[in-house]
Amino acid sequence: MMKFLTFFSCLIILATSGRAQVTADDYRRADSVSTFSNLVYNANVDVNWMDETSTFWYKVKTRRGTEYKLADAENSSLKPAFDHEKLCEKLNELSKKKDYKPYELNLRKLEYSENGKVLTFEMAKYKWEYNLSKNKLEEKGKVKERPSRDGYWGSTEGRYERGPVTSPDSSSEAFVKEYNLWVKNIESGEETQLSFDGSEGEFYSGHIQWSPDSKKIAVNKVRRHTPKHIQFVESSPEGQLQPKLHQREYLKPGDALPIEKPSLFDVENREKIEIDTRPFEHQYSLSNLKWWPDGEAFTFEFNQRGHQLYQLAEVDGNTGEVRILIDESSETFIDYSGKRFRHDIDSTKEIIWASERDGWNHLYLYDARDGKVKNQITKGEWVVRGVEHVDEENRRIIFKASGMNAGEDPYFIHYYSVDFDGSNLKELTPEAMNHQAVFSHDHRYFVDTYSAVTHAPVSVLRRSSDGKVLMELEKADISELLEAGWKYPEVFVAKARDDQTDIWGNIYYPTNFDSTRSYPVIEYIYAGPHSSFAQKSFSAYHYAYSGLAELGFIVVQMDGMGTSNRSKAFHDVCYKNLKDAGFPDRIKWIKAAAETRPFMDTTRVGIFGGSAGGQSSMGALLFHPEFYYVAVSACGCHDNRMDKIWWNEQWMGFPIGKHYEESSNVCNAHRLQGNLMLIVGEMDDNVDPASTMQVADALIKAQKDFELVVLPGVNHTLGGEYGERKRRDFFVKHLLGAQTPRWNRIEVD
Repeated sequence: MMKFLTFFSCLIILATSGRAQVTADDYRRADSVSTFSNLVYNANVDVNWMDETSTFWYKVKTRRGTEYKLADAENSSLKPAFDHEKLCEKLNELSKKKDYKPYELNLRKLEYSENGKVLTFEMAKYKWEYNLSKNKLEEKGKVKERPSRDGYWGSTEGRYERGPVTSPDSSSEAFVKEYNLWVKNIESGEETQLSFDGSEGEFYSGHIQWSPDSKKIAVNKVRRHTPKHIQFVESSPEGQLQPKLHQREYLKPGDALPIEKPSLFDVENREKIEIDTRPFEHQYSLSNLKWWPDGEAFTFEFNQRGHQLYQLAEVDGNTGEVRILIDESSETFIDYSGKRFRHDIDSTKEIIWASERDGWNHLYLYDARDGKVKNQITKGEWVVRGVEHVDEENRRIIFKASGMNAGEDPYFIHYYSVDFDGSNLKELTPEAMNHQAVFSHDHRYFVDTYSAVTHAPVSVLRRSSDGKVLMELEKADISELLEAGWKYPEVFVAKARDDQTDIWGNIYYPTNFDSTRSYPVIEYIYAGPHSSFAQKSFSAYHYAYSGLAELGFIVVQMDGMGTSNRSKAFHDVCYKNLKDAGFPDRIKWIKAAAETRPFMDTTRVGIFGGSAGGQSSMGALLFHPEFYYVAVSACGCHDNRMDKIWWNEQWMGFPIGKHYEESSNVCNAHRLQGNLMLIVGEMDDNVDPASTMQVADALIKAQKDFELVVLPGVNHTLGGEYGERKRRDFFVKHLLGAQTPRWNRIEVD
């Protein structure tokens, strides 16, 4: 029966598409939409506040080119940051390059001095000083080479190493030697060994915390784990014929982790004060050792393996006795990586803490003396998205949140202020759009850029105390963009699987859209539980799908259940069930959109994504073949046991169980019915490329037909230029039923 349906679907495609050939010119036209961003002016404001002043400068692309402007919030004034023509003339006089243009300058680290009379900046590897009043430019030498950052996120090399740490009274240094803790009297040079139980397998960390009175030390003792690695071959390295073998340190779900035990030392009496660390040894992490200013105790944060318990503990600095100040628990998971917030108010021994305990992410005020909640600061069916500033003196918080305003997209970020006791809540950014703020260093002012998918950006200067607009800075000009045929995406809302919750997403159209035609639908998916992903701010072009739509598809993107930034219940859908990926909501959303948009053909639905979206896009064919017909999956974590530990244990839990297999594309590869393309970079050190090869192996063993694109020398990727072409070809062939260009006979620029 299924074979008959697949054949019948192909006949429908050929009959309804009316396209026998998609040409190279069609592809070039699709590529040309990448220039749409060049047709937007006065939109992206790059704001830089100057230290300890109410002054800021920004650069913005205007019709003339790149302009630099200087604003004073105190006086609500705005002017050119300098005379572009004069500075360009001086640069051409002094520099080796003689063809600088006034509105094509790329100045870095702009700073003003001498009451705004002198401007310093970096450009073309040199430092410059420009006296504005005298129109005098001087070269101040070469910019020092900045050290390259070759560190790898998974590496623990050097994690516990650190040089000597000087005591607050500057009398002593503490350091680790031969795995043990030592102190040195700076004046006499005398060294004293404080610990004697350190070894190669269980050593003291170099991250040493002195008590404020310089009498005690808090430090973690670390039980070493066995490092694990992923290995991959670079098949075509530059500069040599033979391939290279690479390896990266990389922990996966279920692997052993280092165990850190807080330790306390009395420096004066040269003794270790015992701490009962047994309740904290089933850990994912133990972090952030920090003394209270009075030196009576220090705190640490304990994240239990499995992420269902997160505690803030306090250790008595005299006795070593431990008590729990904050005890956060969940039957599913605690989103420590996305929603954790802690701010200690040392003067009053209070703590501001973020929690989802009432079903929404909110702020709470704790009394650190007894570990009790003094009051809930924010409350309601909306989400605190981050804290910008804690004003301890005036006991007021500036934060960003979404979902507070009824009838509005619940993902739109707004900025608010509120008192510590939860009173005097003020909205600082009332426009019903997505806001992005850049605050002055004293947080008295901020630049607010707001936009929506259907509204071009506006940038204004606001006062933080009440959100009052002091002046408009820029208003985007998209007239040329509209003249070029660009179309606004359409925002669409439909009910989720529960018939109650709103699912928000966008519909993207080709510039030559014809409502009388029938269009295949392609979903761009990224369903990672760590955030939400559907576009909320204005953008003229998106690399992942703008060109694809131009080839004759309707492209959609939405955030289904299991993603973040809504209620805890909305988020919990992903728990131990990443294969869900919000598909019941996504399918229902697309069908609802098509009910009033007959040009959307839900018999021809494709899907693509990378990384977590790579897992989900293949999963669409395995678990929902009745709806999804074609998928292109790039660098997918096809089995969560093969991917990085921190991300996968966060959502899939610990210990490893049968639920990992149930969500595995490898274990379910035999279920494949639709058309699948796999793309992987052979040098991917984010998601082990073996994950893609293992799912390919399972497909081959199951006698399934699919395409595999391996990109030599490429890291974590959605596909790059070549992968993008292969993805387009695959959708054109299987959704439009058309022939693709004969690339081997076409000269490619």
